[in-house]
Amino acid sequence: MKEPSPLSDTILLIEDTPSLQMIYASALTRAGFDVVACGTASEGMAEFRRLRSRVVLLDLMLPDRAGLEVMRDFLEMEPQTCVTVITANGSINKAVEMMRAGAHEFLVKPFDDQRLLAAVENARRAVRHRVPARAQAAETPVLAPFIGKSPAMRAVYDKIRSVGRSMATVFITGESGTGKELCAEAVHATSARARGPFIALNCGAIPIDLLESEVFGHLRGSFTGAIADKIGAAAAADGGTLFLDEICEMDLNLQTKLLRFLQTSTITPVGATKPRKINVRIVCATNRDPLEEVRRGNFREDLYYRLHVVPIHMPPLQMRGDDVIEIAETLVARMAEEEGHVFHGLDPRVKDLFRSLPWPGNVRQLINVLRNVVVLNDGPLVTPEMLPPDLTPDHRCDQPNGAPAQTGSGLGDLAGRTLAQIERMVIEDTLRRHNGSVPRAARELDVSASTLYRKLDAWARQDSG
Repeated sequence: MKEPSPLSDTILLIEDTPSLQMIYASALTRAGFDVVACGTASEGMAEFRRLRSRVVLLDLMLPDRAGLEVMRDFLEMEPQTCVTVITANGSINKAVEMMRAGAHEFLVKPFDDQRLLAAVENARRAVRHRVPARAQAAETPVLAPFIGKSPAMRAVYDKIRSVGRSMATVFITGESGTGKELCAEAVHATSARARGPFIALNCGAIPIDLLESEVFGHLRGSFTGAIADKIGAAAAADGGTLFLDEICEMDLNLQTKLLRFLQTSTITPVGATKPRKINVRIVCATNRDPLEEVRRGNFREDLYYRLHVVPIHMPPLQMRGDDVIEIAETLVARMAEEEGHVFHGLDPRVKDLFRSLPWPGNVRQLINVLRNVVVLNDGPLVTPEMLPPDLTPDHRCDQPNGAPAQTGSGLGDLAGRTLAQIERMVIEDTLRRHNGSVPRAARELDVSASTLYRKLDAWARQDSG
């Protein structure tokens, strides 16, 4: 009998319940897959040594050994294998632990044939796109479109490359302006779904009463103003990645529907009666502490554990060392080319200043500072005199009676300013005091976050035009 190839296309199914083993194996066989089924960890280990299967379906609870230990042995022998965990509702936390340890995806019982086959196809697609360990080690540490080689960012790049090969839900945290959406795009680009759509939705920029329609879509006539059918972000991302930014801003009622979507992979548009199956990977982000939001009752605990499978924290710019110089020099060159100006880099005094600044607005603040410099000056170097006054040490320390520098823009003298100018000053001052957090600033100003986002977009267009 001829031995199978070192990496076999045969699906290895390890399920200790005979009836379920038969159901799963039959569904896979009908779909045209070769399947080897067994009911214990020891049998599964023996078959894996023989087959070296690319795709393994592994029950979490086995009679002779914990599924986590079995999976670790599989991945040690064959790191390119994709392991999909089968679990019951009560063991989701353990399944999440296995995802963090290297599992590709998990299925929650009961699931239908379509969900099973979709999971297998996802795993097979991921195996085809996986990079051998030796090739990974030879890769550059920088991951496009990021700039910077600091240890903090190299850790981010490594985690993105690792999680990109799986179907695990990614939960990105970090201060406003640290590049959470860039991180989500990088996760998508390094995954087997890179050719599929990447759909981003800012949960804090959409009114609560419209958010469900934006996520799941609606049918014509389902509510006042619904003059046509609308495909939601979830359906638009079918076959790709759905990025939910500011996830902690999501209404609790919609969180319940999102949890059901994650459990069933189905959506029901507003006004529809029949659910629709879709295949998306969820990446979400927040600039808040998600566990604190759970404690406050603003975020469902079960949804948190369902989403918080692989956390990635984006470091603040202040913690990235000389990355701030590399980012600044790269952006100045790009902006100068766009504006038709000539800049060759940063004055040494500016480099020292940039390294010392706290950068409460992070990379977004740096971008705004540099855009201001490039638009108003011709170069050839960025000097301290070109920087906005509130950024230089003399301005920040020149306070009456030795008072500490203000973190806001200062609102003492409003005489002679238009109402629009005063409104912008108030909003920008509030944003600075909240480290660029639009949702927090909106709560203080008693307006919707979407209102602030619209104003910020309008000002950005105005400044660049």
